[in-house]
Amino acid sequence: MSVIVKDLVKIFGEQRAVDSISFEAKKGEVLGFLGPNGAGKSTSMRMIGGFIPPSSGEISVCGINVLEDSLASRAKIGYLPESNPLYFDMYVKEYLHFVASIHKIKNKKAKIAEVIEMTGLGREQKKLVGTLSKGYKQRVGLAQAMIHDPEVLILDEPTSGLDPNQLAEIRNLIKRLGEEKIVIFSTHIMQEVEALCDRVVIINKGKLVEDSNLADLHAKHQQGGLLQLQTKGSLNRKLIDDFAGIEFLEDLGMNKYKLSFTAKKDLRASFMQHLQSNDVSVLEYAPKEVPMEQIFQKLTQ
Repeated sequence: MSVIVKDLVKIFGEQRAVDSISFEAKKGEVLGFLGPNGAGKSTSMRMIGGFIPPSSGEISVCGINVLEDSLASRAKIGYLPESNPLYFDMYVKEYLHFVASIHKIKNKKAKIAEVIEMTGLGREQKKLVGTLSKGYKQRVGLAQAMIHDPEVLILDEPTSGLDPNQLAEIRNLIKRLGEEKIVIFSTHIMQEVEALCDRVVIINKGKLVEDSNLADLHAKHQQGGLLQLQTKGSLNRKLIDDFAGIEFLEDLGMNKYKLSFTAKKDLRASFMQHLQSNDVSVLEYAPKEVPMEQIFQKLTQ
């Protein structure tokens, strides 16, 4: 079960909004789909959801070609757009009943009760949608996206307007859903990326600029860190001077030493082997990770 995007292009007049992007989202992971405003994220999500056709390229949702059978592929997808269009004159429960009817869900009552509980709408279910706060409207939008138990969830800015308590609840829900579904998740909040995403795809000006899991992304942009060593005797400084990217900082006494490493790669395997062969123990290894905000800015500016 996967969503496969291959050489996707969307052109509006003279503007190439999406420029030959390719990636794959798999079951059991939350894929962060990131980019600055105007990068082409929402346009790409609409094409994956079958709402607008691509100018060229291929999209497959759970083995279904979106261009060949848009209705079948859309049945596999739950979509929460950034604009979150709702019927404000309907009651929450009434609106969810309406959406369940569209999806031809058999046991509507049970399914509506389930998504109301999952999204924390219990106290609001008898209110008019138009009277709800922005945060609760987002919950209604998420509930309608989940009501038919889709295999794929496409969530465009799903936490917009939520207060800190609501944020924690919805983040936990998205994380749980990501264990059993394909979740493609767009946000501008980098803390959410760190908390929720297993992988990130970053686009800028319509082009793909990054596709990797979070650990590899941080390792790629690592800016060094600190090491603490223990020797049986005095430290042979030549061990340090012979290894590129390592510099001596401080003698801590008791045959312990603090070093810094400035290389932009993970030195553990090669340097640990280098030390072990010279009878030196590593007490602490603390890489300095670059914040996601800085990585994002570097890739998109």
